[in-house]
Amino acid sequence: MGGCDVEEYSEETVDQNIVNTIRQFALSQRRQIYDMAHAAGADSAHIGGALSLVEVTATLFSSVMKIDRSDPHWTQRDRFILSKGHGVLSYYTALAEVGFITREELMTFEKDGSFLLGHPVINRDKGIEFSTGSLGMGLSLGLGLALTAKRRKMDNKIFVALGDGECNEGSVWEAAMAAPQHKLDNITCIVDRNGFQQTGSNEDIMSLGDVGAKFRSFGWQVLEVDGHDVEQLYRAFTSHHIRAVPRAVIAKTIKGKGFSEAEGDNAWHHKILTGKLYDQAVNELEPE
Repeated sequence: MGGCDVEEYSEETVDQNIVNTIRQFALSQRRQIYDMAHAAGADSAHIGGALSLVEVTATLFSSVMKIDRSDPHWTQRDRFILSKGHGVLSYYTALAEVGFITREELMTFEKDGSFLLGHPVINRDKGIEFSTGSLGMGLSLGLGLALTAKRRKMDNKIFVALGDGECNEGSVWEAAMAAPQHKLDNITCIVDRNGFQQTGSNEDIMSLGDVGAKFRSFGWQVLEVDGHDVEQLYRAFTSHHIRAVPRAVIAKTIKGKGFSEAEGDNAWHHKILTGKLYDQAVNELEPE
């Protein structure tokens, strides 16, 4: 099974209303990420890896996934698993945008008694499907959901977001090997390819080489996209899924995207957003 890139699998123009919806969704997410990180104060927050994932979560939650806020336990819903649990600010803000979490609840982030912790804790009433953050487990969780859906003849789609640093974990590749064996064409693995992990550059710590080629070698359909281009992301998530073949979307991203002080700077993996920096970040927000 060969891979293909975004130009090869779709040349269709995405409806501009969809594009605008996703961009506005992402803009609102970034503002709320800054609000939450600033409110966390000295507890600080994982900011860089949340900002790199914003367009991915915005595209999925605003325009791709089948979910129903009025029935969070709906058996036909699509599932999102944030395997890179430290990117949780992107997850919480997406859930807020679709009505699972209130603005007031967002502002309790990392406070005593809050259900919004620094890594997601399962709370399906609020749209949080699984507790994650122990890196390497999410793709296996997704595989289990996808296999169950297949056996029950249900049409749920499963989306799993991994960090590229997380792909150092061997369990990721065990799941990558198993999904094609079970012909799971209902699962999409998204790799947030921002080039960093907690303590430095992926290339310096454990080079991944060509991630797409690795997934291809296991039998996945691979789509490589600009992870901040919502049209490319939308086409990747909605284009024809090859029968009996799982899909991997390699999203090339920038850690800290949207905030000039943080872009490409791994110091923002986990950092305090001071009042001055908060003002700067908010002032840089611009609709596309």
